[in-house]
Amino acid sequence: MTENAWTRWPSREALGRAGTPRPRRLLAWTIRLVVLALLLWAAFTHKHVGVWGALAAAAAVVLAALVSWAFFRTTYAHRLASSLALLAVLLGIAVAAQATGFQGPALVIWCGCGISALERLPLGAALPVTSVALASYSAFNNDVWLTTAATVAGMALAGYVLRLDAEARGSAQRLLAQERAARAAEAESAALAERTRIAREIHDVLAHSLSAQLVHLEAARLLIERGAEREQILERVVAARGMARDGLAETRQALSALRGDLTPLEDFLDQLVSAADGADVTVTGERKPLSAEASQAVRRVAQEALTNVRKHAHGAQVHLRLDYGEHQVTLDVRDSGGRPGDLTAAGGGYGLLGMRERAELLGGSLDAGPCEEGFVVTLKVPV
Repeated sequence: MTENAWTRWPSREALGRAGTPRPRRLLAWTIRLVVLALLLWAAFTHKHVGVWGALAAAAAVVLAALVSWAFFRTTYAHRLASSLALLAVLLGIAVAAQATGFQGPALVIWCGCGISALERLPLGAALPVTSVALASYSAFNNDVWLTTAATVAGMALAGYVLRLDAEARGSAQRLLAQERAARAAEAESAALAERTRIAREIHDVLAHSLSAQLVHLEAARLLIERGAEREQILERVVAARGMARDGLAETRQALSALRGDLTPLEDFLDQLVSAADGADVTVTGERKPLSAEASQAVRRVAQEALTNVRKHAHGAQVHLRLDYGEHQVTLDVRDSGGRPGDLTAAGGGYGLLGMRERAELLGGSLDAGPCEEGFVVTLKVPV
């Protein structure tokens, strides 16, 4: 054994009652009460003492019970000096009982001290105490030496087995506490991730919709201040209303996505291009199920790419290609180039940076840049 093994206390989980089955606790308390009752009975039925002697013996039994309880408390608190002092008191009570003719109670106290020391003290302190207690038991026991030796060995083995059993129970309690802490941390992490996803969805939808409405409303205000014609002002107001309607629809889609109620990705892309002038979509590869996060990433990137086309390349032809590969799905949005649109100053919903962050969170990638004719955005996410 290492030096640490000699000085190490049993863990508090091992010395406590947590994790002990209820039937076992009831059995332990039953044994303690039976032993206490037998000791009190021996004190009052002893033939060689009078009434006052019997009362003194009963008081000694009660004192031994209180000292034993205190010993269990001090060992749980890992207080070595106090624990050894209490054991010394118990051994002294046993010596006094033996000297006054109460041999049975003395033997019981010696056995209890020997077993409890091995179970609850560091081995370096338990072995001397156990040796003294069991040696006292051997010296005053009236059985033949072979029976006494077997009894002493059995009690020493019982104390050590109880120690190992308590340590195993303590280890199980620590593992259970660690598992509960890990589950709590995992639940907290999942809640934080869900909050982040909700915040990202709300930002992606509302930032784009509200910024576009703001541009149209600001333009309407300027037109009013300049005394523009009613038709020009109405055109801007109608455009802002359309942006509000689109934002409301996108918000509903985002809420459906958060609940897991997503329409098929292909249907969503068809609806998206049907609402945009000069856009078409092609789907290739064998259809594969996507996670809600991956499906939502494809939808958001497609939306943002089409919005960027409307902002920066008004009138351009746009082709979307969704390809289901063996290990990933690829979305390619390519435009033919065009003139800046009315929403150039509106800002992006979350722009290329937001699209790239969304892809990287899923273990994918996003590339965006000019091509031969216009601009191309390519998203890849794992299946």
